[in-house]
Amino acid sequence: MSAPSARQVLFEGVADEFLHDYPRGARLVAVASPDAERSAAAAESLRDALTARGVDARITEQDGRGEDALRADVVAPFRSSGADAVQIVSGTPGLLAERTRGLWHFSVWLIDGDEVPHTAATALVDVTDPDAPVRRLADYCAVPPSFLT
Repeated sequence: MSAPSARQVLFEGVADEFLHDYPRGARLVAVASPDAERSAAAAESLRDALTARGVDARITEQDGRGEDALRADVVAPFRSSGADAVQIVSGTPGLLAERTRGLWHFSVWLIDGDEVPHTAATALVDVTDPDAPVRRLADYCAVPPSFLT
């Protein structure tokens, strides 16, 4: 058996962190970046890591939905199902906008190159090299008060 890839190891770590804080119930995760395709690929990697841990994990794409549509089409039906599962929503920065960021139990922001980290994200992942992503830690105390994302 070959060693796990750097991408697999990283998303297993993100999955473990998430499951430590949210071990059961109907849980919602946002995976966002300026590039919806990048978000979709990361959501698949996170789903694979969760599934490998015996968690029922599903992916839905944002598809341009704003807060009201996300709440009505994705969040409310999933929560009311009472499923012991994880619903991952992949998409664009709108997932972490001021009115939508509260919908998620956990959020992942993907950074490529010198892109600015999103201060509302739970986890920051640098995917400049998509085959070898790395976690980034940001000192949010150093963010100027005028810097809003």
